[in-house]
Amino acid sequence: MSAKFLLSPAELENLIDAGRCVVVDCRFDFADPSKGRADWRSGHVRGAIYANLDADLSSPIEPHTGRHPLPDPVRFARFLAAGGWSPGKILVAYDEGPNAVASRLWWLMRYFGQPAALLDGGLAAWVASGRPLEGGESRPEAAVPVALEPCDAMVVDAAAIEAALGGSAMRILDARASQRFTGEVETLDSKAGHIPGAVNRPFGANLRLDGRFKDRDALRREYEQLLEGRHNADIVHSCGSGVTACHNLFAMEWAGLAGSRLYAGSWSEWIRDVRRPIQTGS
Repeated sequence: MSAKFLLSPAELENLIDAGRCVVVDCRFDFADPSKGRADWRSGHVRGAIYANLDADLSSPIEPHTGRHPLPDPVRFARFLAAGGWSPGKILVAYDEGPNAVASRLWWLMRYFGQPAALLDGGLAAWVASGRPLEGGESRPEAAVPVALEPCDAMVVDAAAIEAALGGSAMRILDARASQRFTGEVETLDSKAGHIPGAVNRPFGANLRLDGRFKDRDALRREYEQLLEGRHNADIVHSCGSGVTACHNLFAMEWAGLAGSRLYAGSWSEWIRDVRRPIQTGS
C-alpha cells in the first residue's frame, strides 16, 4: 500500500503514466444527481471512470437507514472490477475540488482493506496545473471482481452512540455546516438539529482557501484540541448521511491521528427513530 494517500497533480500523472492506479471521478450534485456524470463526460482526468454516490458508493435506502447506506461488498467489488481496478493498483479519487464526496470512496476502500488516495484540490487543482481534460466515456479493460471483507471495527452504529449519550468517552464530530448543525437550516433531512453532545467540525475547516488540505501539523493541532486527551478511536465522525464525515476522518488520518471511526448512518439515520433525542443550538 502506498504510504502517501494525498497526491498532487504531478504525482497522480506519474501513477497514470506508470499504469499503477485507477482514477475515479466522484463529482455529485445533491440537488441534481445526474449532473456529476454529465460533467464527467464533458471533461475528466485522463482515463478516469465515474462513480455515482447513490448508485455505486451506497446501497438502496431502506426504512431504517440513512440516505446513503454503505454499499453491498459484492456489488461494490463488481463496480471496481468494471472500472479496471484489481489488487495491487491504488485507487485515486477526486471530485470538483474539496473532495467532499471523493473522501467517501477513499474511506470505503480503506474499509474494505484496499489502498486509496485523494487528488489534493480535486479537478480544480488538476486544471490549475495546466493539465488537459479528456472528454467522453472512459472504457477501461474490466478486471475480475475480488472478495471484499469489511472492517467492522471502523464503524459505529446508532445503538453504540445511544449507549454512550451523556458520557465523556465518545466524542461525535459532526461535519455538516454550522447552520444545519444548530438546526437553523435543514435542506436535506426531515428534522433539524444534531445528536446530543456532538461537536461541530464543518469539513470545510480542513481546507485552505485554494481547496487543498491544510498542512499536516496544522490539522493535527486542530484535531488534538477536539480530542481533549481522548484516544483517536473515541472520535466518531457523523454528518448528514455518512459522506462528508469521511472528509474529517481523512483529515485526521492525514494529520497522523489514525483510528477514528464513522457513524455511517449519520443524522439521516438517527432521526428515523422518534425515540432518539435531538439537540438544537450550538
